[in-house]
Amino acid sequence: MSDDEKPSDKPSDKPPERRRMVRPPTGGTAAGRGLGQKMRTADTKSMSSQQWIKRQLSDKWSERARAEGWRSRAAFKLLEIDDRFHLIKKGSRVIDLGAAPGGWIQVALDRGAAAVAGVDLLMIEPVPGATLIQADFTHPGVDQQLIDAIGGRPDLVLSDMAHNTVGHRKTDHLKIIALIEIAADFAIRTLKPGGNFVSKNFQGGDAGGVLARLREEFETVKYVKPESSRKGSAEVFLVALNKK
Repeated sequence: MSDDEKPSDKPSDKPPERRRMVRPPTGGTAAGRGLGQKMRTADTKSMSSQQWIKRQLSDKWSERARAEGWRSRAAFKLLEIDDRFHLIKKGSRVIDLGAAPGGWIQVALDRGAAAVAGVDLLMIEPVPGATLIQADFTHPGVDQQLIDAIGGRPDLVLSDMAHNTVGHRKTDHLKIIALIEIAADFAIRTLKPGGNFVSKNFQGGDAGGVLARLREEFETVKYVKPESSRKGSAEVFLVALNKK
């Protein structure tokens, strides 16, 4: 799961600022996410890698994440979205696609979700109270594992899935849209009536087909640009509310 990537559509209103943190979950240190090691070996990294490391360490949201115990700055994006739409209810069931390193899992549990499961190609350090699966979500049977892990249909499906860009605009765009389609299809198939769906997207990415389908299946569909998304990033989030 990456924090920021590429293309755009029009984001909607700016969500309110996150003002509080409850109990600090585990895994919030820079060393825990490998940043300490990356700084020690930065002289052997490419210039772009060094710039990424410096940006992570100087970014105010990354700094807050380290101080408050969140595993990544991405936690603030979900916190802002949830502050605005109240997606995570006490006792709800939540599935997180592309869950590494676990920031959104932490938020879901912190805000009262009773059953949380996440999946990612990367290994995720255990988060007490959550079921974490290291697998390719598109492989047969993984979707059912997630459903079984939370004991039934979810109230909320989250997707912060992202792919490694190859530098070819058309190819990267197709991969972005494919991930959104996969996540949206899963949400539509599995969510309870009244359930909600959040997925990463990018401004300029033509997600028209996905949007049309979501608008058929949900009462409201919005684009949101959290304040904690980097200003230079084209990242936005699709929020689909109240599955019909």
